[in-house]
Amino acid sequence: MSSIKLDIVTAEGVVFAEEVDILVAPGIEGQLGILPHHAPLMTTLEVGELRVRKGGEEFFIVISGGFLEVRPDRVIVLADAAERSEEIDIARAEEAKRRAQEQLSHHPPAVDAARVEAALRRSLARLKVAEKRRKRKLGT
Repeated sequence: MSSIKLDIVTAEGVVFAEEVDILVAPGIEGQLGILPHHAPLMTTLEVGELRVRKGGEEFFIVISGGFLEVRPDRVIVLADAAERSEEIDIARAEEAKRRAQEQLSHHPPAVDAARVEAALRRSLARLKVAEKRRKRKLGT
């Protein structure tokens, strides 16, 4: 089976750089599957789960938005932030979710609702990716 080079980069550095079989990304208009020999394109990414398959393995990376570019020889993801599933601090993500939900429910005038909703989406995406990793470890 053919593969394509995938680079996932944030302002902090390279998060992932390997040959992969398939990438499924949270595009602005829904899930976007990229296989080798995909037509070139550039799109905006939403907060969510980026799934990568290489051989028989599947990797999960949570991203906080960004851009995806498909070139003839590679796919480049420029993410605002990205974390591999094994790097996610579940307790921190739970606390961020709780804080965001609390701020949204009380709705004080000083709170920027759009920013709080974005924080809630990020924490939910992190928890979803972490849960998938936990389930795989348990074999379910």
